[in-house]
Amino acid sequence: MTNLTRRGLVAAGLVLGAGSGMATAQPAAGGIALATDETYWAGIAAQYDLTSEVIQLENGNWGVMARPVLAAYERHQAMVNRRNSYYSRREYGDDLARVRARVAANLGVAPEEIAFTRGATEALQALIGGYNRLGAGDQVLIADLDYDSMQTAMAWLRDRRGAELVRIGLPEPATHQGLIDAYAAALEANPKARLMLLTQVSHRNGLHLPVAEITALARARGVDVILDAAHAWGQVEMKLPDLGADFVGLNGHKWIGAPIGVGVLYIAKARIPDIDPFMGIDDHRPDDVRLRVHTGTSNMAAYLAMEDALDFHEAIGASAKAARLTHLRRRWTEPLRGIEGVQILTPQDDRLGSALGAFRIAGRNSPAENGALAKVLLDRFGIFTVARHGLASGSCVRATVSLFTRPADVDRLAQALRELGRA
Repeated sequence: MTNLTRRGLVAAGLVLGAGSGMATAQPAAGGIALATDETYWAGIAAQYDLTSEVIQLENGNWGVMARPVLAAYERHQAMVNRRNSYYSRREYGDDLARVRARVAANLGVAPEEIAFTRGATEALQALIGGYNRLGAGDQVLIADLDYDSMQTAMAWLRDRRGAELVRIGLPEPATHQGLIDAYAAALEANPKARLMLLTQVSHRNGLHLPVAEITALARARGVDVILDAAHAWGQVEMKLPDLGADFVGLNGHKWIGAPIGVGVLYIAKARIPDIDPFMGIDDHRPDDVRLRVHTGTSNMAAYLAMEDALDFHEAIGASAKAARLTHLRRRWTEPLRGIEGVQILTPQDDRLGSALGAFRIAGRNSPAENGALAKVLLDRFGIFTVARHGLASGSCVRATVSLFTRPADVDRLAQALRELGRA
């Protein structure tokens, strides 16, 4: 842990655990940091510098860097800029290898199984485009919750590989078993399925899928899963091997809190040959995972700052973050259930929830209506959200809390929706 990041954590009221070097966090007074300990979380929130223009409830686009991470990133950038190619050609490779090992350890995998990208989109496109086990007539499955760019990439397999594209709509309201059953039914109805896209946490409505159970179903039928974990890493406590997916794309700049432009591609070691090298590049061994993506000259300082972002993330703890984000999301979703005129799309089952929640005014599910709803929330109530489209049931508005979100912010959203639902 860098001294700069350590100072920032101490300033936030965190006490770092001693021992193995893994950072843990507790309230300064001792004990476990509970999701409702507002003094503790106010200390965390104080490490973020945010605009006062709006109530920021659109935190799904990318994650704000905490102040000590931003300071470290600026320090890395100044060093890279000052030392130029003298650094990049002589020392950067060793530094990046250290960061790679740190990221791999957090994910519970070997460094040889991951490669850095500029985001989850680039990682997933490389996995989808490079998957070499498809033949003409094989089926590939996608769902309405999947990210648009990933759906487009899967459709590309139809155009370029002769695969049949199968689209499914997931049940709403969603239940844990209902989601498993939906994928089981899709696999049963499509016996030629070879590849399936699975989104761990949906960017549309925040639904958190039971990934391990679904990938087990797919594996039993000989179907490979490419997992989109862009919104999961950093707000869901997880190790990749536990999920059962051999191909995964992740983002460092959403819930881990790294600078924009950091993503991770994961391929289980035994499966690396099943993804073709990217456009014939040959600057690594044929079995090297890094041969599966080529980013060119990328933001060295951003990758170096991944260590600082992981310091901050691990000092708080994934389980503590998940509990806090769940508490803040529930604070606005649960009071609105059953309120006439408001439809909450986020399930009550916390196993299926995340920091992202979605809603619509009952009966209004068009893109125009939900775009207008997001505009009303901003113009009239000063709350920034975002309209999301593409669900089988129609469009919605997404509100996303973060570690710096105040209880008063989500209370304001709940009150605004009560008023709008009555209108």
